Amino acid sequence: MVAEAAAAGATEGLVVVADFQTAGRGRLDRSWEAAPGDALLVSVLLRPDRLAVERWHLLSAAAALSARSACADVAGVDARIKWPNDLLAGESGAKLAGILAEATVGEVVVVGMGLNVHGGPPGAAVLDHLAGRRISRSELLESWLEALERRLDDWDAVASDYSKGCNTVGKRVNVDRGATGVLRGLATRVDAAGRLIVRSDSSEEVAVSVGDVTHLT
Repeated sequence: MVAEAAAAGATEGLVVVADFQTAGRGRLDRSWEAAPGDALLVSVLLRPDRLAVERWHLLSAAAALSARSACADVAGVDARIKWPNDLLAGESGAKLAGILAEATVGEVVVVGMGLNVHGGPPGAAVLDHLAGRRISRSELLESWLEALERRLDDWDAVASDYSKGCNTVGKRVNVDRGATGVLRGLATRVDAAGRLIVRSDSSEEVAVSVGDVTHLT
């Protein structure tokens, strides 16, 4: 819906919220479903004309940082960020939220987020359970949007804060890069373009733009 609105000339900042999802799409074309009333499902239209295309990874980084802030401010929950676009429960490491940024026609990017608030898939983290009380989805949405708006003003700060706050940094990882193969090594940092820098087991530094990450430690 947001992509169609963008093609029709919708202005930056358009926000679309859904109550449930039956045919959502995550990274690597994975499906995403959410029962009515369970999750915060939101998409935002952005026109990042002042951000170089090679740094568009920072859009999902900004969304993740903002989601972490919203969970802390509204629910008192300290969530962790997993590169490139997941929010995890602190102790269990279960997935709390997924974020996807997709470019559309005309240098428009749609940033979508699904965050488990009142319920979620089997094995997933749920914000209500982590907080020990029922959390308002509307308050969470407002907090996320306010934090995201602040983040969009300083991309260098986004890159720095994301690298510092990303729970993947400092861990040994497997990175499945599809046809390129699997990379194993130590995630050392996130660079200024939002790419994960991995020091491979052969001591080569590799900048990863796209990949499915598994934490080994």
